[in-house]
Amino acid sequence: MSQTDLIQQLRAARVVPVVRTSSADHAATAVAWLREAGIRIFEITMTIPNAVALIGRLSRDADLLVGAGTVPDAATAQACLDAGARFLVAPWVDPALSDPCRRAGAALMLGALTPTEVRAALAAGADVVKVFPASSAGGPGHIKALASVFPGVAFCPTGGVEPGNVAAYLSAGAAFVGMGGALVDEKRIAANDKAAIQAAARAVLS
Repeated sequence: MSQTDLIQQLRAARVVPVVRTSSADHAATAVAWLREAGIRIFEITMTIPNAVALIGRLSRDADLLVGAGTVPDAATAQACLDAGARFLVAPWVDPALSDPCRRAGAALMLGALTPTEVRAALAAGADVVKVFPASSAGGPGHIKALASVFPGVAFCPTGGVEPGNVAAYLSAGAAFVGMGGALVDEKRIAANDKAAIQAAARAVLS
């Protein structure tokens, strides 16, 4: 699958769950529940213990598109790609992540808030610009302003995105959004509240 195809899959999904939990077991539970609800793309953050191993297990499922989030350096990037990650995400600009992605044919998302940072992310090899934290930076209005200056750039706002404002972000010019919160609520996961997690997923998918 080419990088262009990967971006098209991400656009088509509209919402990518950002899985950030205190344990790999909770992360795996979140993925299983969300998959049952119809979600097939997941960002597994490096803040999860044994995240690379989890990416390896999930990537063996041909129906899933798995990426790595909060990737801190090129060595971690390579480990994630070797495990099967098809996209890498960092909430900052790190040019060192570009070469591993290019060699693996994976997509790269780098974080930015300002026009200057957007240009830096693109210069560093970003295929997608992750706008983080989106809500505190101005929400959909901020995305609309960035998209007006960078009409050809795929933006993925993350941070404060909820089922109730996904449509506003997409209308403002986001290619797709990243969502943790409602989709990966660790208190609900710990309480085995599968119904609440899947209700949030259905709200997003509708």
